[in-house]
Amino acid sequence: MKRIAIFGKLGNGKSTLSKALALKTGIDLHPLDEMLFDKNGDVVDRDTYITAHDNIVQYDSWIIDGFDFMETFNKRLDAADTLVYIDLPYLVSYWLVTKRFLKGLFVKPQGWPEGSSIIKGTIQSYKVLKMCPKFWNDDFLERLEAKAIGKNLYVIRSMSQLNHFVAQHI
Repeated sequence: MKRIAIFGKLGNGKSTLSKALALKTGIDLHPLDEMLFDKNGDVVDRDTYITAHDNIVQYDSWIIDGFDFMETFNKRLDAADTLVYIDLPYLVSYWLVTKRFLKGLFVKPQGWPEGSSIIKGTIQSYKVLKMCPKFWNDDFLERLEAKAIGKNLYVIRSMSQLNHFVAQHI
């Protein structure tokens, strides 16, 4: 485990898992949300982002958490030796987005871009979650399994698996 890509639906604990993995392994963490958004919460220029992403993917070791554009997502999957797909049930996903919102009223959520509105972000999260079954589905998993040949692939489908992943695999 030297190049780890962590991805899945939003609000599913990617940031929390990534930080725990980074602490346990000492591998540098590169959260995509911090790369995609500037300090004001605005989206950065796409070319600037892609250049920064492609530079990181060249490193000997990294943890990259999140999902962005198909172009960079596929580059990341190709370069990674370990793929961690968090695929929690949709009811759990909606609950975790709601929980993040409630906590976010008092403390900035982990991995949340600086300057971004928690209310607007939560509304957008619900909209995106509604569309997720069109992408995060059995066809995606089948393509992922084909792409993962020769790599470590972990599919996390429960909160228990998510909460114990680091202890069980590091």
